[in-house]
This record gives sequence, C-alpha cells and structure tokens, in this order.
Amino acid sequence: MSDVSFDTTKELIIRAHEGDKQSKEKLVLDNSGLVWSIANRFLGRGAEQEDLFQIGCIGLIKAIDNFDLEYDVKFSTYAVPMITGEIKRFLRDDGIIKVSRTIKENAYKCVKAQESLKLKLNREPTIEEISEETGLDVCDIAMTIGASEHVESIYKTVYVNDESEVCLIDRIEDKVDHHEKAVDNMVVNELMEELTDREKKLIKMRYFDECTQSQVAEILGISQVQVSRLEKKILKNMREHLAE
Repeated sequence: MSDVSFDTTKELIIRAHEGDKQSKEKLVLDNSGLVWSIANRFLGRGAEQEDLFQIGCIGLIKAIDNFDLEYDVKFSTYAVPMITGEIKRFLRDDGIIKVSRTIKENAYKCVKAQESLKLKLNREPTIEEISEETGLDVCDIAMTIGASEHVESIYKTVYVNDESEVCLIDRIEDKVDHHEKAVDNMVVNELMEELTDREKKLIKMRYFDECTQSQVAEILGISQVQVSRLEKKILKNMREHLAE
C-alpha cells in the first residue's frame, strides 16, 4: 500500500461515500499494492494471479463502501479481512469441482466391477456386491459414485417446445418470497436500532462484513474472548426482543 496519510484516506472515503467516483478510484489505486500482496498469498490454488487481484479489488471496494469512519482503526486494517474473505469465497465457490486422484481410481474400479458383475448376474449389481468385488468399503463406493457423477448444466436443453429450446434453468421456480424477505429486513433493522453504537458495529462486522471474532477484536481494541461474550449477549437480547 502506498504511503497515504490517514487524513487523506479519510477525506477520500467521505467523498467516495458521497458518490465521488474519482475518490473511490484513487482509494483503489492507493491500495492496489495491498491487494496484490494478499492475492499473492493464494497463488498455486488453481487461479491466475490476475484473477485473484481482480477479485481482491472487489473486496477492497466493499471495504471502501462499508468502512465506518468512527472505527478507531486504519482503513488498511479493516480492508485486509474483506479482501481476504472475497478471495477465499472465490476459491471456494468458483464452481470447479475438484475430484481427488483416489476417488478417480476408485470410480474406475467400481465401473469395471459393475460391468463384470452385470454380465455374471444378468442384472444390475447391488452396492454390497460391488464392495465385495472391489474390496472397497460401501461408504467409499457411495462417495465415489456421488463425486463422479456429471453435474448437469442449468442451461442444458430439457425439451424443445414450439421449435424453441427450453433449458433446465427455465424450469426452476423462483422460490424467493420477496414480501417475506422485506419483512425480515424490517425486523432486523428494528432490532439493530435497539443496540448501542458499539454493539451495532460488532454485529455489522460479524454478520454483514463477515469478519472473524479475532478481526473484530483487533478493530474494536478488545480481546477475542470479550468479542465472543459481547456477541452472545447481543444475540440473546435480540432474540428476547424478537420474542416480545
């Protein structure tokens, strides 16, 4: 991260929160070194360095948008877990299913055994029979079969209707109850209003910014144990208010 004074950073954040795009771009540029530094920690995990940097910048932008100027902490301290969390989510949820070599080898054994038994028995073999033939545990075979199945694309054609293709995604109903979601948001907002400023900060960082208790402790200047106790107390009070 470039050597930018706290006052300068604070002024840029204020302007960015007011909608000044140039100030936000300046903050991203000033903190690009920090993003590169964090992105480099995740090299060798199947993603390109440039991709990791781009995802890290998304976390940085979220940090800029969510940073509370009342936090008694440097912006970079707040941004690090946001950038790291965004990259971790990308690596976890990038949609690539990684099947280990052992599972692939077991899958091959199961397929060969299944074919052989089908010829001998003149029917589909049971999983117990495949287990006996391969020497693999029944649970291992079940896991192998589940992991080796092809995941259907949500854009796979299900059928053709009036000369137009209908994809799997077209058959998926939108089960989100937007009215219920709006009511939930109103309830959460009301419960948050009952909290002190410090309690609001803690809940916001833990459940909206997805910070760990240790990261919250560092930002608030208290111990991780204190954060844990305070969080439990806040959630207990919120549940009691909700019951009322």
